[in-house]
Amino acid sequence: MIFSGSYLEDDVEFLLKVIDIDFTSIEEKEKLIQSGKSHYSEMINQEYEPTPSYLKTFHEVYNLNKMRFAKDILSLAYHLNQKEDIVLVSLVRAGTPIGVLLKRVLKEVFNREVKHYSISIIRDREIDNIALAHINKNYPQSEMIFLDGWTGKGVINRELKLFVGEFNKKHNQSISDKLYVISDIAGVSDFSVTHEDYLIPSSALNSTISGLVSRSILNKEYIQKGDFHGCKYYKEYAKSDMSLWFVEDILTLIQDLKPDTKPLATKDITLNQNIEAYIAKIMQKYEVTDINHIKPGIGESTRVLLRRIPYIILVKDLACEDIEHLLHLAKEKQVKIVEDNTLPYTALAIIKNVQKD
Repeated sequence: MIFSGSYLEDDVEFLLKVIDIDFTSIEEKEKLIQSGKSHYSEMINQEYEPTPSYLKTFHEVYNLNKMRFAKDILSLAYHLNQKEDIVLVSLVRAGTPIGVLLKRVLKEVFNREVKHYSISIIRDREIDNIALAHINKNYPQSEMIFLDGWTGKGVINRELKLFVGEFNKKHNQSISDKLYVISDIAGVSDFSVTHEDYLIPSSALNSTISGLVSRSILNKEYIQKGDFHGCKYYKEYAKSDMSLWFVEDILTLIQDLKPDTKPLATKDITLNQNIEAYIAKIMQKYEVTDINHIKPGIGESTRVLLRRIPYIILVKDLACEDIEHLLHLAKEKQVKIVEDNTLPYTALAIIKNVQKD
């Protein structure tokens, strides 16, 4: 049976094992992660279900960015359509809405059918090798197009290349390790539509805009040999689900647009070096010893506010309309916001060091 979350069955096939795992509180999860007693992928917390007031703010920032986002989706779809034989492989979870939209646009605008899978990749652990083997077996001649929404520091891009390289060596394969994203603020992605930090709308919500599927879970108590990585399916949030609404709304905008045919952006070494230097400076200024506690970009900052314990949120411009949802969440969670005009992003989050408490 195909698991497509709350999307249409033809939209995506999640190569994930739905598990019933007990929730860990955000506070306890943070302590376990930072103490080294547990890896983040072994636990999951109860997700933030958007309140009416947050949804109002979400729609305000969504309306500011939806046209730009629609144009960028169409542009990426146009370039993918130039390729002969592809299969879309989105990375759970931020890549999934992107993959669903690209599959729909390829079909409805370019009259092209492609398969779309969504699979797990977990920092410091692995890409789901069982899922990779499954796709490779079913589409041996197709180029895998790995998709994500944005880059932060570029960790997932680096891990993707490492893990795919290991898979290829072990199985004598030649799967492509190229990553495609909408916004590549780290300058590391193989292909992107822009290097600018702007709000990818699906980053402002959790499962309720991603098919009611959690981020992926890799816990030996639930995942046995031969299993796909796990996930929680938040069917209890069905009344709040906006996954299909989001896809349909963006598709409505795309119907009236013409694709931008200029080449996609590629890696930008100078940008990446400048970003790395800036992150080092921020770590020194705020006495951060773990680079994993620095989360650059508006998308990553939103995720920190939604599912981690933030120490501080830096924003380039407090008057920027794109950060209204960040201000809302920060006020709700009593997190300090600081304006820093030198910031090379729209926003940056620093996770609290709970070991100091």
